[in-house]
Amino acid sequence: MPTHADLITRFYTAFGQRDADTMAACYTPEAHFSDPVFQHLRGADVGGMWRMLCARATDLRVDFGEVTTNGDLGAARWEAWYTYTGTGRPVHNVIRAAFRFEGGLIAGHVDSFDLYRWTRQALGVKGVLLGWTPLVQGMVRRQAGAALARFLAKQAAG
Repeated sequence: MPTHADLITRFYTAFGQRDADTMAACYTPEAHFSDPVFQHLRGADVGGMWRMLCARATDLRVDFGEVTTNGDLGAARWEAWYTYTGTGRPVHNVIRAAFRFEGGLIAGHVDSFDLYRWTRQALGVKGVLLGWTPLVQGMVRRQAGAALARFLAKQAAG
């Protein structure tokens, strides 16, 4: 039987291959996901977010390591290099992931990263000057949420 560490490895290997369907299959149907941009996603929206990100990623590279598990909890460190589609700027994001497992699948997933560091890379001068502010960080969250809503609606429409 695969271990939780095997599940984390499967998840990030699929991410590196932009295989969002395999990523989504790693989650329970009622899974919860949160990170500094996509806060409090649940259920099918979690897989939808990964599908959107993989579909947009033309030059994505993912590396991961430091996979640890202890009972129903796990963690990993991962990095992503890609071009942010909103500005065409290169991004290198360093993320700490925490997992909670149920029934051999991911039931909870929280990614932590420095959103100000991300805005400086993705938004350029605007990010450097204002990326630390709640106004700009809120704008990033709203734009990402709206993009996900459009993506999910398009997927539902077939």
